[in-house]
Amino acid sequence: MKRQRGVAVITAILVVALVASAASFMAWQQQLWVRQVENLNERAQSRVVALTALQWARAALAQDARESAVDHLDEGWAQPLAPLPVEGGELAGGVADQQGLFNLNSLVRGGRTSASDLALFRRLLELLDLPPDLANAVVDWIDPDGEVSYPGGAEDMDYLGLEPPYRAANRALTTVDGLARVKGFDAATLARLRPFVTALPQPTQVNVNTAPAEVLAAALTGLALDEARALVTARKGQPFKDIADFRARLPKTVTQVNDTLLGVGSHYFLVSGHARFGRAKVGYEALLERESTAWPKLVWQKNI
Repeated sequence: MKRQRGVAVITAILVVALVASAASFMAWQQQLWVRQVENLNERAQSRVVALTALQWARAALAQDARESAVDHLDEGWAQPLAPLPVEGGELAGGVADQQGLFNLNSLVRGGRTSASDLALFRRLLELLDLPPDLANAVVDWIDPDGEVSYPGGAEDMDYLGLEPPYRAANRALTTVDGLARVKGFDAATLARLRPFVTALPQPTQVNVNTAPAEVLAAALTGLALDEARALVTARKGQPFKDIADFRARLPKTVTQVNDTLLGVGSHYFLVSGHARFGRAKVGYEALLERESTAWPKLVWQKNI
């Protein structure tokens, strides 16, 4: 009898322990589910808040186009959106003129290699202490034919021997990241080049009001890097009104300016937005195309 009572007590204790354990597990599961719902809600709110930076940029660029055809770094759109407090979080962002950089897709115009753009890119590579023949590899990656550009070029036969094998794209780059598949472009090379190049949907001019010194020096034969840096300093507060004004303010060492390569206005801008709401943080980049005074349209957008 005592033995039966002992078994009953032990059974009761086990049942209570099992129920307590189940209740604890259910409470933990419910807490986890609530936290997941909160995280999803905060992330969704962060995403909505971050996208307001994109709308701000579109409005600022549209307003700027109505006021002037000249784009420079003293304008409102070029000022970073400092972290702004929002209920439960903050928002930050900025706009970068992509035509201040060298557009890799300008290397091929109308299906043919652009000699002037190729010369510019080779000079830029040299200024960055990179092999200038890398320019031919990019040309072959973009141009529609299968003929190898020498020296340094590469077509299908060069890429089909890799593991895994692939073919040359034979079309314009979508982003600068596409260079990672081009012959000669390792991570270090890409990191060195990235601040000075872009990949836009169509060939473009370099905006002399927003270009870094390295791009200006590459665009003008005879312009030393120190002279280019002096131009960048001089344009602050006094941007170039047009290419004639730019030409007039160049040092005498520059004897020729290719007007087809250079301009003072831009159509493509990169918008970045970052938002924090509660524990959630989100960020994105978006490429905008602005035509005349029209509302800038979205070319692509990605999370970062």
